Amino acid sequence: MGQKLGLKAKESFGLPNGLTPEAIFHYAYAVFHSPGYRSRYAEFLKTDFPRLPLTGSLELFGALARLGGELTALHLLESPTLAHPVTEFSGNRPPVVEKVSWARDSVWLDKAQTIGFRGVREPVWNFHIGGYQVCEKWLKDRKGRTLTDDDIAHYQKVVVALSETVRLMAEIDRLIDAHGGWPGAFQAATNA
Repeated sequence: MGQKLGLKAKESFGLPNGLTPEAIFHYAYAVFHSPGYRSRYAEFLKTDFPRLPLTGSLELFGALARLGGELTALHLLESPTLAHPVTEFSGNRPPVVEKVSWARDSVWLDKAQTIGFRGVREPVWNFHIGGYQVCEKWLKDRKGRTLTDDDIAHYQKVVVALSETVRLMAEIDRLIDAHGGWPGAFQAATNA
């Protein structure tokens, strides 16, 4: 990777100066979360391991690594952004998970739609990881239980993480488009 980016090798760890294992991981994490990557290589991803396209642009590498770092912190629930909920829990009864549904930017826990989380946008509600709709599955796994204050706070963090993931995925694609799109941003630079 360092050779592709035009960085000179250094002795320790076998990595070029300015290139860390974390930066490489974050770069890969960002690329694999690109909606453009996922749609372009959808058929290939069903049958094989994902391939990591390498960029020759140090600027693009750094920007993708930064966004991948943000995604990683969100997905590990370690981002400071999670301390700022985008939802409000509402209801005047104990929060027992009865029937999970979504309507009008709210996730409801009961059939009457009187207890739930307001402020869950549709793209967040519909966000899937693997075959699961995250916001729905988390609650359905707790069906029949009364949510604790910690459960409510955790769900609100999950919603923030997903909301930021949706935003960052779009930002990753905008960044790649600004550097030549698919596959141009990842083709070797030609010297004239």
